[in-house]
Amino acid sequence: MAEYVAPAAVEIVADQAKEYASPYLRYFFRYGEIVKDFKNQREALELKKERVKIRVDEAERQNELIHKDVDNWLTSAEKELKETQNLKDEIDRVTCFTWCPKWGWRYSLSKKLAEKTPIISKLLETSNFPQVGYRRPLQGIEFITSTDFMDSESSKSAFNQIMEAINAKGVNMIGLHGMPGVGKTTLAKEVGKHAREQKLFDKVVMFTMSQNPNIRTIQDKVAEMFGLNFHTNTEEGRAEELFRSMRRVNKILVIVDDLWEEFKMESIGIPFGDDHEGCKILLTTRRQQVCTKMNCKEIQLGILSEDEAWVLFRDKAGLENDCSTLNDVAKEVAAQCKGLPLAIVVVAKALKGKSLNEWRDANQRFKDSTHLYDEEVLGGVLEPLKLSYDYLKKGINQMAGNHIQMCFLLCSLFPEDEEIDIEILITCGIGVGLFPYVSLIEDKRKKIVEALKKLQESGLLLETYDADTISIHDVIRDFAHWLTKTGENRFMVKDTLEEWPHMDESYTAIALWNYSSIIKKFPDKMEFSKLKTLFLEGERKRKRDDFLVVSGTFFEEMKALQVLLLQRVSFSLEGFPSLPNLKTLCCHDCMLKNFSSSLTNMRSLEILALIDTEIDEISEELVKLSALKYLRLSGDEYEREMNIPPNLVSRLTSLQELHVIPKNNLNLLELNSLSRLTALSLRLSTNQIPLEDFVLPKLQRYAIEVGECYDMFGGAFIRIGKAFIRTLNIQDFSSSLSAFNNLLCNVEALSLRNVGGQKNIVPSMDEMGLNELTSLQLESCNDMEFLIDAKNDQGSTVAFSNLVELDIKSMVSFKGLCYGLSPTRLLQNLKQVFIKDCEELQVIFQIDKLSERMKFQTPLLSNLTILRLHSLPILKRIWEVKPSHRAIASLQSLKVVSIEYCHNLKTIFSPFLALRMSHLQELDIRYCYGLEQVIGFGQEDEIIENDSPLCWWSKLRILHIEVCPNLKYVCANTWTQGLQSLESVYIRDCSQLIQVFNMEQNKHGHDIVLPELGSQNHCWTKLKTLRIVDCQRLKYVFANTLSQGFPLLESVYLENCPQQVFSSTKERDVIGDHILLNVPFLKDLVVSNCPQISCFIVQAQLIEELDLSNVGNSRQLCNTDVPVLNEGCIVVGNHEEVFQVQGGYSFSRIKKLTLRNLLEVRVIWNDFAQVVTLENLTTLILNDCTKLRYIFSPMMACSLSHLVHLAIVRCEEIERLILAKDQVSSSSSNGDTSLQPMSFPNLTEIVVINCKNLNSLFPFGFVSVLSKLETLIVIGNSKLEQVFELEDEVEVVAEEEMKFDKLKWLTLQELPGLIHFFPKGYHSVFPAMIELEVRDCPKLTTGFIIDSEDFVHCKTKLVEQDAIEESTSVRDAIFNENIYWRTRRRSKSHYKKEWMILGYFQSHVTSVGGAMLPGCF
Repeated sequence: MAEYVAPAAVEIVADQAKEYASPYLRYFFRYGEIVKDFKNQREALELKKERVKIRVDEAERQNELIHKDVDNWLTSAEKELKETQNLKDEIDRVTCFTWCPKWGWRYSLSKKLAEKTPIISKLLETSNFPQVGYRRPLQGIEFITSTDFMDSESSKSAFNQIMEAINAKGVNMIGLHGMPGVGKTTLAKEVGKHAREQKLFDKVVMFTMSQNPNIRTIQDKVAEMFGLNFHTNTEEGRAEELFRSMRRVNKILVIVDDLWEEFKMESIGIPFGDDHEGCKILLTTRRQQVCTKMNCKEIQLGILSEDEAWVLFRDKAGLENDCSTLNDVAKEVAAQCKGLPLAIVVVAKALKGKSLNEWRDANQRFKDSTHLYDEEVLGGVLEPLKLSYDYLKKGINQMAGNHIQMCFLLCSLFPEDEEIDIEILITCGIGVGLFPYVSLIEDKRKKIVEALKKLQESGLLLETYDADTISIHDVIRDFAHWLTKTGENRFMVKDTLEEWPHMDESYTAIALWNYSSIIKKFPDKMEFSKLKTLFLEGERKRKRDDFLVVSGTFFEEMKALQVLLLQRVSFSLEGFPSLPNLKTLCCHDCMLKNFSSSLTNMRSLEILALIDTEIDEISEELVKLSALKYLRLSGDEYEREMNIPPNLVSRLTSLQELHVIPKNNLNLLELNSLSRLTALSLRLSTNQIPLEDFVLPKLQRYAIEVGECYDMFGGAFIRIGKAFIRTLNIQDFSSSLSAFNNLLCNVEALSLRNVGGQKNIVPSMDEMGLNELTSLQLESCNDMEFLIDAKNDQGSTVAFSNLVELDIKSMVSFKGLCYGLSPTRLLQNLKQVFIKDCEELQVIFQIDKLSERMKFQTPLLSNLTILRLHSLPILKRIWEVKPSHRAIASLQSLKVVSIEYCHNLKTIFSPFLALRMSHLQELDIRYCYGLEQVIGFGQEDEIIENDSPLCWWSKLRILHIEVCPNLKYVCANTWTQGLQSLESVYIRDCSQLIQVFNMEQNKHGHDIVLPELGSQNHCWTKLKTLRIVDCQRLKYVFANTLSQGFPLLESVYLENCPQQVFSSTKERDVIGDHILLNVPFLKDLVVSNCPQISCFIVQAQLIEELDLSNVGNSRQLCNTDVPVLNEGCIVVGNHEEVFQVQGGYSFSRIKKLTLRNLLEVRVIWNDFAQVVTLENLTTLILNDCTKLRYIFSPMMACSLSHLVHLAIVRCEEIERLILAKDQVSSSSSNGDTSLQPMSFPNLTEIVVINCKNLNSLFPFGFVSVLSKLETLIVIGNSKLEQVFELEDEVEVVAEEEMKFDKLKWLTLQELPGLIHFFPKGYHSVFPAMIELEVRDCPKLTTGFIIDSEDFVHCKTKLVEQDAIEESTSVRDAIFNENIYWRTRRRSKSHYKKEWMILGYFQSHVTSVGGAMLPGCF
């Protein structure tokens, strides 16, 4: 009964207590209620979590992204369920209570449950998610699967240019162009992949345009990437929706692949430019013209190099990297692809897994061009090329398209890998009837040049360095041959003809190049009824007499022939058949016999070009060519005068172009009869110039030379071709130039050399002002004072309005460009100015003489890009500008400035001109002894009042200044942020130079460091080379430079100059008293003879050359402690330790190390941690490091496999070069080095001089590994006892022999303590010894022996009493005596080597107290 009453009583008491007692009592009396509430809530959470997890799993299967709050809720729910599981288990363990419950346990559990229940309730309240996920934004499958990128030089360059353009302000569209198959799409994908991985953009989208783009499909793809669902159906409405959606995203990269023509991105709905500055567009196209029309930043992608092509080919063909026969054949096949990635990949994949015979068969088919019939091999290449070919007809009429295609096919007739002469191509094109609706040759030329440009823009032709030539890639040439293997135009092309090919009469064009002499007989006759074009070339030999001999009958059955091009061919025109349709005959390096006899058989001939071709004469028969429009007689190699019958040229009335390049007897006045003449090239003597003018009203182009003319670049002046313009070159002429009056009015390029009697050009030579002239070259015209004399002109002179290039040399009387008011157009359009050796010139651009009333739309000098001035001894100013004219002059386009030997020049730029030089790239100033400032502060009444940057030269790459002894400032007041493109700084012999960049003086004359501009860093992000020499007053090179300010710096060379190179106001850049520089790419660091320099610390793990000489010896800082850093570093100064080593393979790339006159250095590197490996060190030179104790640890010495030169001079405290094993700290990890034996397999020269405490050079074990040692010089080391020391004493029972096979020079001098050269009991041979000198070595027990063959032996006595065995082949051994011996076996190479060694050590080792170094010095 009691057991039922007790719980009831407890419950009654609990109910009463809850109203009056503390809330804590509820943990006792409401236990059951708390447990029930907890279990219900927890069970509900379990069920809810399962339902949410099911929804999340389903969303993930649908490729959705889970909302972050859902993810967080699930994590919290799982955490709470896990944490409360123990509480649930504890409840379940006790299912009933006894009469006396455990009150302490109940209180604790109840309290825990009460605390957890609200947390679970809160999770339940927040568990109602309308959606658990959302559609994942597409990343673009192109970027996920982009794995074919070939990291070539061309692709890396293009990739870097694209990334630079992407990051540049103001660039919103970038055009990547290149020939088909070069890898544009692959590179574009790589750019997109990189941009996405580096999170450069919020969105990256790529789509393909193709020739006939489907706008709706493109819109759908872009919208899908942005998660947009269209609500309209029209293209315009969808474009507007997409436009608005994309504008809401801050940074977007849009890649438009395979664009064929200009396209408005707005029609798709892509915002850019002013509509969305954060949207960048990268487009790829095979047509450069597309980039130009769309105002792109143009970037070209080139082909692969030979090595890169082989790597790609090998990879795609699945070949091993070995020297197998299969690889040899494969390399030949790869070479046929000529670096075109598409061709490489297609061919390699087609041949992958094939047998050696199949590879050989494919290789032969390539050589025979029969691969063109195998579309399995080249099908993937031909298809994209056919698209480009067919596209040539798009957008123009059918006829013009056909002619452009024929122009392309004509290019394929020329030899493989040859630059095609455009003029020859034009003559052939006219001959086959290109553009027949145009009558004049000049107009046909323009059409063909336009066609070539279109082909080039389409990627089917390639640019060359010469404007007069063009080329075609071999794969594209093969494609053209594939096109012409069938159809209306059938071509045959053989690049090297070693046997006569099988041919049928269906060919329309045949090109046979390099016809081999092994073909004994050339056919007498061939029947080609459809042949229109024939190119025939004899074997390419140096001997001029080796011509291909062709009979005239060979051409009899070629009645349809229109173009005949012959090279290195000899034939007679006697009996030459009638070729009624022949339009073009071009003979290059040929021999024509009976030239005039059969001209009547070529009555339709319109073009006759004889280039370097021998003919018997030019006769009256030429008149019979009544249709002749183009006559070219030229030859550079055979300069005999060409005799032209009088009045012959005047009767060639149909002539439109006449080019007579050799010396001739032509009467210039005959040309007046040629009323149709549009182009003329002539070389004339001064005697051929008439007194009266000759008039050619239709002349559009000409190149006329008078005298022995050579241009200023040393080549022949006359050029015929695409670059042929209106050119007049007159040399060594002092008569009247009135005969050229009609030419001067429209001449484009004028060159006068040693032309007398002219004080000016305008008005003396031409009163109209030569306003079509673009290039003017003057040299040694000693009477000329000005280009323009405008002193009598009341208005403004109009002259040289289109002059772009001005080149003036050796003009002793020249005083200036203009006498009087300067013509404004001249100063507006000039781009390049080069003036040299003009002794009277004081000012170049006199802007102060302009009319005050004139207003200009284009600022003066605003197009000037290159200015080069040389040897102008009295030049005072380059530009003379009145303050009132500042607004009308600007150097905004100036890129290159080079000034040399202008001793009277004090400044280069005025401040206001310097302010606008935003495109300056190169500044080169040399030997200007009077120069004080580059920018002339204080020279004019010009003050910049505000604190904005004065000079913002953001594109300056190269600064080079030499021998300007009075120069004080380079770019004072120039902010470092304004020089962010600087790559190279070279300053030498500027003894008064105070500062280079970024310093000012306050009103008291003290230097101050300029503050930073806001948050911008003073960072020299592109600087690679810094070289400062002999600038003794220089205090700072860079001020306010951050430790991270030189991320690309590769080379630093400081000699005899600055007190402080770098300074910083940032605490993080200063370690103790030292500036800290992090230069991760630094390779070369040379600091020499800078005793006042403030020491600095360099972090440079890639260092390859380090040279520290007399650095910081005069500074008190040399004794300050250098803090230990977390990374290896170099201390540039005079401290105890040079390298501070911290983990990794520190400084393992170093190749050359030179330390001179560092009086405090005790340790080069502390290698007890075994982190220094010197496997690349080749040269080590130590001079006057008087406190240095040792050089290498044993572990370090084990890595010196490439050491070649070792020189140690006046290092007085050195005891050993390599620490003995017992000297290595027991705490170090060096331990047993026997597993890594020391070896010096490449050590060639050793010099050790005046190291007074040195007692041995090398442990004896090194002798066996000094296999290349040639020179050993040991002098003045007073404590040296052994050259080679036996580390572990081993008793030598029998004499052991060791050889020094390469040792040629051995010198031992002033070594009073030397006892052994080798340890006792060793006998060595020096078979290559040339010179031996031993002097002042009184204790030496090693004897030297010369045998009968002049070989040197040496041996050390086993005991003092040992006698030398007598031998008939060995002379007496010599001990304790001075020796000087030279071999009698010396050769010229020995003398040469001796002088090489002399030069090497004289340049790297200082003098030795006046002592000679025998055998070397």
